[in-house]
Order: sequence, then structure tokens, then C-alpha cells
Amino acid sequence: MVIILFEALAVSGLALYFRHWRASVRRRNARTWDSLVAQLKPVANACGWKAESNASPEEQWSMTGGAQGLWALYQNAGVMLELADYAARNSDTVDRELLGSLRNDAMQIRLSVFTALAKYAFSQANAGICMNAQRAASMYTGMAARMTELVQANASNMAPGFAGAM
Repeated sequence: MVIILFEALAVSGLALYFRHWRASVRRRNARTWDSLVAQLKPVANACGWKAESNASPEEQWSMTGGAQGLWALYQNAGVMLELADYAARNSDTVDRELLGSLRNDAMQIRLSVFTALAKYAFSQANAGICMNAQRAASMYTGMAARMTELVQANASNMAPGFAGAM
């Protein structure tokens, strides 16, 4: 009797999860380009921060905007991933290798930011944390440049809105 109840709960839980997942996919696919671009957050000094800087780890940490700056990188990587998916859904001429590269970069940025923030939660800014933050910032800069290239090549009428948001 307990096993049947457990099976019923498991099947019901899975059904609810898949219903929620389907609804979220529909919402995501219904988004417009402008609504996605509007979600991009300003990033503090991601382009100007260099690994070879002679700044201390605390100074490097503040150059990226600290935890808030890294969180903006994390969120923007997800938004750019959605922008790449939007371009793939709405254009037949999108370079699939470029899309794969953008998706890979977005996941690497998110992983680097998550690692840096997790380390920062347990200690002060040090060289290891700053290395993860710098890696995320430099990958973000490259990803933003490739995303702009993708937009200009496939949807030039959308490029001004994207370039202004970056």
C-alpha cells in the first residue's frame, strides 16, 4: 500500500514538474528581442580589468564591482544565451558553430562566477577568487563581442538596441 502511494506521488510530482517546465518554455519562446535586451544589466568595468594588473586582490575585486558586478555577469550570460536561442529560432542563416561557442561561453562564465562567489562567501577577496572573477570578465567581454557580431550578421535592425544595452 505504501509503495502504491509513493508511486502515485512520484508520478504526480513528475507530471506537475513537466507541466511547469512546458509552461516556462512557452513563456521563454514568446519573449521578444526587445524584452530580452531590456534584461541585460550594466556591467562594471568588465572590459578594463586585466589579469596582469599590479592591483591587489581587493582592488581587483572592487574593479569588477564585487559580488554585485559578478552577479550581473552571471545574469547577463543567461540573457545572452537566450538571445542566441532567439537568433537560432528566428533566423535560418545563423552560424551553428558561433551559437555553440556562445552557449559554451555562457556556461563557463556562469560556472566561474558561481565558483568565485562561493569562495568569496567563505573568505575575503584573494588571488584565487580574483582569478575566477577575471576569467569570467574576460570571457564575458569576448562573448559580448561575438554576440554583437552574430546580431549584426543576422538581424542588423536589432543591433542598435543590443549594442546600446551592453
